Amino acid sequence: MTGSPDQDFVLKTIKSRDVHFVRFWFCDVLGHMKSFAVIPSELDHAFEEGMGFDGSCVKGFSLSQESDMLAYPEASTFQILPWRPEHNAVARMFCEIKTPEGESCDGDSRVVLKRVVAQAAQRGYLMNVGPELEYFYFKDSNGVEVLDKGGYFDLTSLDMASDLRRDTVLTLEKMGIPVEYSHHESGPSQQEIDLRYADALTMADNVMTYKLVVKEIAAKYGVYASFMPKPITDAPGSGMHVHQSLFDMSGNNVFFDLDDPEGYNLSQTAKHYIAGLMHYAPEFCLITNPCVNSYKRLTSGGEAPVHISWARNNRSTLIRIPGYKPDKEEACRVELRNPDPSANPYLTFAVLLAAGLKGIDEKMELPAPVEDGSIFSLSRQELAQRGIPTLPETLGEAVELFAQSDLMKEVLGEHIHSFLVDVKRAEWNEYQRQVSQWELDRFLSIL
Repeated sequence: MTGSPDQDFVLKTIKSRDVHFVRFWFCDVLGHMKSFAVIPSELDHAFEEGMGFDGSCVKGFSLSQESDMLAYPEASTFQILPWRPEHNAVARMFCEIKTPEGESCDGDSRVVLKRVVAQAAQRGYLMNVGPELEYFYFKDSNGVEVLDKGGYFDLTSLDMASDLRRDTVLTLEKMGIPVEYSHHESGPSQQEIDLRYADALTMADNVMTYKLVVKEIAAKYGVYASFMPKPITDAPGSGMHVHQSLFDMSGNNVFFDLDDPEGYNLSQTAKHYIAGLMHYAPEFCLITNPCVNSYKRLTSGGEAPVHISWARNNRSTLIRIPGYKPDKEEACRVELRNPDPSANPYLTFAVLLAAGLKGIDEKMELPAPVEDGSIFSLSRQELAQRGIPTLPETLGEAVELFAQSDLMKEVLGEHIHSFLVDVKRAEWNEYQRQVSQWELDRFLSIL
């Protein structure tokens, strides 16, 4: 059998690089990586007919009576895993999940993103994404003992994380994932590595790879890397700011307009897109901030935004227009600042793109920018008094707004939408039953 050029490349590389196992990668609806290994002699068959597995073991994929699933590897995503031995090497490919009847699996997040990307392409748009993922290094997974006391951009002789970041960046680049920046973040032992922008699907694959590489390199050094949004009470939380832009099929940035009368160099298309993000932010917050702990980061006076506003110079807003190179077309983009790294990147990019497209389709009006940085310290109650809307305050509030959202049902499909509503309601209800140390410290001795 003669396959595509990508498939031929995979088969030739496997022979020349002594690859003995190929891991098939995919993620569940919650964004957790899943995989199983296939021997090279099975790949011809896998490309043609897929490899079967039990989908009932993967959260959000199927019911137990509909458990048979097939993973079809995408040859264009083939990469050797640099942290595995050079001899008897291991490679990976991302997969599309299908039913035995050849239908796309309703729980396949990657297919959801492909669908929205295709809708954008029908309108003549390509979405480019550049996320900034923050995380912490801890001594182990049993607590939050940090490796250093460094701060933003710090470089000290005791910064063990410099070596960790260096090895992580080198590993990512060996896998074909270019990195723009890496540095110490503002919290103790907190790091940030920013990936160079790419199209939405490629970037979602890159984010999944990035998170795994960060953890693999940390384990190699005998420490633990965590993407928990808010692991330390008195330290900043970890975000995943999502820079996004739309290009036309000729490679022009449709967000850029040097003649913008308001001086932001934003086109009407960009302004409608931002308006769409702002309008639907409360409804997609469950996707961008999907766990109970996410909302410990989204608090008044913290570094993450809670008020739904936009600006260029005000870094406390939900949406910022980066102004590092204001007159450069390629650099014109929108930065959404509430997402965190616990989010499923496929679903996150899908709902953001869908919200932006809705804003464009309906020509939504963009509110005035909020360049007043003083609102950063206002409580939710004070923001409400000023008529400034806010993001959901808790997971419980987020899941109910999500449950009622027609756009989220449309984008994600009934299967994923209802699964997330059920799972996240259960998470919130379980959390509500827990008695925290704060409550014991506050009330036990006086009540």
